[in-house]
Formats: sequence, C-alpha cells, structure tokens
Amino acid sequence: MVSNLSGISRVLKIDLSGNNAAFLWGPRKTGKTTLLKQLFPEAKYYDLLDTELKTRLLVRPALLREQVLAQNPRLVVLDEIQKVPSLLDEVHWCLENTKTKFVLCGSSARKLRRAGANLLGGRAWRFEMFPLTTAEVPDADLDRILNHGLLPKHYLEEHPERSLSGYVFDYLEEEILEEALTRRVPNFAKFLEAVAASHGQLINYSNVARDCGVSCKTAREYFQVLEDTLLGHALEPWRKRRKRRLIETAKFYLFDVGLVRALNEMRPILRGTEEHGRAFEHFLIEEIRAYLSYSEKRIPIFFWRTSTGLEVDLVAGDLDLAVEFKAVPMADERHAKGLRALHEERKVRKRLVISLDDEPRRLADGTDILPWRAFCRGLWSGEWI
Repeated sequence: MVSNLSGISRVLKIDLSGNNAAFLWGPRKTGKTTLLKQLFPEAKYYDLLDTELKTRLLVRPALLREQVLAQNPRLVVLDEIQKVPSLLDEVHWCLENTKTKFVLCGSSARKLRRAGANLLGGRAWRFEMFPLTTAEVPDADLDRILNHGLLPKHYLEEHPERSLSGYVFDYLEEEILEEALTRRVPNFAKFLEAVAASHGQLINYSNVARDCGVSCKTAREYFQVLEDTLLGHALEPWRKRRKRRLIETAKFYLFDVGLVRALNEMRPILRGTEEHGRAFEHFLIEEIRAYLSYSEKRIPIFFWRTSTGLEVDLVAGDLDLAVEFKAVPMADERHAKGLRALHEERKVRKRLVISLDDEPRRLADGTDILPWRAFCRGLWSGEWI
C-alpha cells in the first residue's frame, strides 16, 4: 500500500488539446486540487477558498479579465468556482477574446444553476473525480477499503474515524449551510442518517420523510441535493420486462463506503456480517461507476429485481453484463439464482458472481465466479464492459 498521496497516480486525465475549457466536478476531498496541480503545474491558479481573494472577485469579477489580458496565461485554474458564480461571465468573455484556456473546478454545479450562472453554453468539457480506485491503489486491502473508504486522506490514515466524522460536519457546514441549499440543516442531518440506515436498498420516501421529520416532497428534494452535490446517486431498476413483474423503485448509494460507516455511528465493518456484504456491493458499484466515467463509456447501469424478490445487483448496457456481488469465501449456484432468472427472461452476454473466492471458477450454467481483485483488473483492462 502506498503511504502518501504523492505516491498515488490518478487515472483521470484532462486533455485540453481539442478544447479551451473544462469543468472538473467531484465531492470534497476526492483529490481534485492535487490532481490539477500535478497535471497543470504552470497554470495561473485561483483558490476561491481563500477568503480575501474570493471577496475581491465577488466585489469586482472583472479583475479576472483584466489579469488575463495583462498576463496572457496559457491556462487558468479556478478552484471552487461555485463560490463566485459571476466569474463565469468573465471566463466566457476570455474564451471568446483570448487564447487562454480554463479549468473550472468545484464540488457542485447546483449553486451555479440556482444563481442562473453562465455554464459556458457547452463550450466546456465535463469531467468527474471519484475517490480512489483499485487501478490507482492496485494492492488495496479490502478490509481497509470498507472501513476507511476511498477518499485518499481517509484511506491512508491508520485511524480515520475522526476524519470521517469531520467530513460529515464539513459537508453540512460548507455545502448545505454556507451555500443555503436548505434552511433546515438539523432535518437534513437526520435525513443523512436515514439514508445511511437504508443504504443500497429500495428508496422509501415515506419512511425517510418520517425519520427526519419532513414531508415526502422535501425528502425527495433532499435526495436531489445529494445528487447535485455529488454525494450520492440513484441506481435505477431495469424496466424492460417480458414475463416477470419488475420492481419500479430506484436504490440510492452514497459516493463512498467510508461515508456510510461514518453515518452509521462508525460501526466496524466485519466479515460475515450483513454490513460487510452491503459495503462489498457498494464498493464495487462505485468502482464500476468510476471506470465508466474515466474511460468515457456512456453505458448506463441498473439493477434488476422482480416482485417476487429475484434480483441481480448490477446490469450494464443492453444486458451486456450482469453481476452479483457476494462477500462469501466460496460462491456457488445459490448465489447465481437471480442471474439465471434474468438470463431465462432475456439473454445476458456475460454473467458474473464477484466474491471472496481465491480462484476463478465457472458454473455449469456458464456463470463465471471471480475473485474481486480479478474482476477489478479485468474491469480496468476493458474485459467486462
């Protein structure tokens, strides 16, 4: 395992050779700033978390244009662009009238949209930063992943509990309270706990609303806040049915397994427990999402579940791949039951059970059982999707 951030080589590359601007979005502490300074060490850098700088630019956004005209930098990086939305008009002008390129970095476009900010009319490419992946930490330890999460600082710490708890408070203060995304921060804090308690399960808006003391409409809005601030995402059900009646409700996942642990009273994730199985599934779903984003493959992912309870954890594309995640030391035919049912309904090109097995195996029905490390290696080499 690497011992510091400088020893980690990130997969995401931002190539501006064919364009003049890019947005880089990602949750806090995924490593956006570190990556940009590594990729563009010669860029003129504006850190909008610097209160003095932020205040000057809030009062007079034209300072950016004037400095670009005077200094003619090849590239400008605006970090935490959502702090000063009015700068986007200046960026737009510079793109139209100078040769300077721009990378705009932030944790959420929600405030920009709410303020009616200029999002550059499609002139900027969009990139997204995820927590660490197994392609970046190839000797990653599973128990460490599930208990620490994969935010770089948290993964590398020996005792990340304080940092994990602090992350939740920082999110509530900096993303929710400071940006005025909701006026009911205590209710939103309870909402986060309710989301963690039902994490990876079918969304029940009524239950969540009751647990945090708000209306169903407000609970739905809170889920949207999580998506807009990149703290979580819905996994939609596969709805193309032929014979079986299918579930129509989505599941919801937070972006990092460590965050779920922080919201669940920091309980340790122990092998053989239900929490371990759910965290194992969550980790690998996020790994797949990162791979699809970084490789720029616009392949949708879903889950499949019938009204009678048959389920497949993840389906990619038009049934190109169906996967079950089972945190067991030796998977068998029982763990492929949902895969077989889906294959009988509609032919699936590749069927995998990802487990804690030591060696790959193939069941009589053609389902492959793979150790999780082997699956991850194949994923990043383009073997599965």
